[in-house]
Amino acid sequence: MNTTLSKPPVFRFAPSPNGLLHLGHALSALLNQDMAKAVGGRLLLRIEDIDPARSTPEFEAAILEDLAWLGLDWEKPVRRQSDHLDLYREALGRLVKMGVVYPAFLTRGAIKTMVETFEQRGKVWPRDPEGAALYPPEERGHSPAQQQRMLASGKQHAWRLDMAKALAMVGETLSWQETGSGPKGETGSIAADPAAWGDVILSRADAPSSYHLSVVVDDALQGVTHVVRGQDLFHATAVHRLLQRLLDLPEPVYHHHRLILGPDGRKLSKSNRDTGIAAFRTAGKTPEDLRRAVL
Repeated sequence: MNTTLSKPPVFRFAPSPNGLLHLGHALSALLNQDMAKAVGGRLLLRIEDIDPARSTPEFEAAILEDLAWLGLDWEKPVRRQSDHLDLYREALGRLVKMGVVYPAFLTRGAIKTMVETFEQRGKVWPRDPEGAALYPPEERGHSPAQQQRMLASGKQHAWRLDMAKALAMVGETLSWQETGSGPKGETGSIAADPAAWGDVILSRADAPSSYHLSVVVDDALQGVTHVVRGQDLFHATAVHRLLQRLLDLPEPVYHHHRLILGPDGRKLSKSNRDTGIAAFRTAGKTPEDLRRAVL
């Protein structure tokens, strides 16, 4: 008789403490809780405070207050990314040894000038799914000796994924299982296209890890089996699948949900306090009112 018990599914809600939570966050938090309960799963709360310039204890306290009022019930303790910077550095170091990342020294201003000069000639600079210009290719070809000389100069730099080398190392088509839907209704087995993002940043001078790197490391270490989040991150999943394969990390099931849009038709922003959970609460509304408003 097989007495092995399967582990319960693990979900997580992972806000960043760089502003107040809005109704879109409420939708995501409630969906994570409801889906976890429906399958007898666990719900984790992770504070993604990898950006020290924007994350504050005050915003974190507000997040915890909003979620408690909303009725969210998560496991303790809460994981904070700022407590685990060494793990992201270790993951980056593995990628450096694999030869699939390189130091990148161009500033935002320099990139902007290059793109503008290029497009003034009537040409089109390639852009990622969010419309940002892809990083110029020149530094990819630097020899190890050139890289070391640049690093030794002390000039500020980021570490970027060499997308072409990374895809060549993986050597196979990537995909993910989608139980929600993308912006165009995509669902089921989704073909991943990491190349559309170019040489993404994995670490920069003012933050030891990017969202892309830290999120895949955290999901793996916390045993997350189901990632439930907004459709604004649907296409970024392609980069996450590539990093998971490079670092030999498990693949969660993904569920991307609709976004709640503001009056202007754009996704909600933390800077717009009128759509915040706190504003909803102070207006005399109940958690049940909010649930009906977003689900």
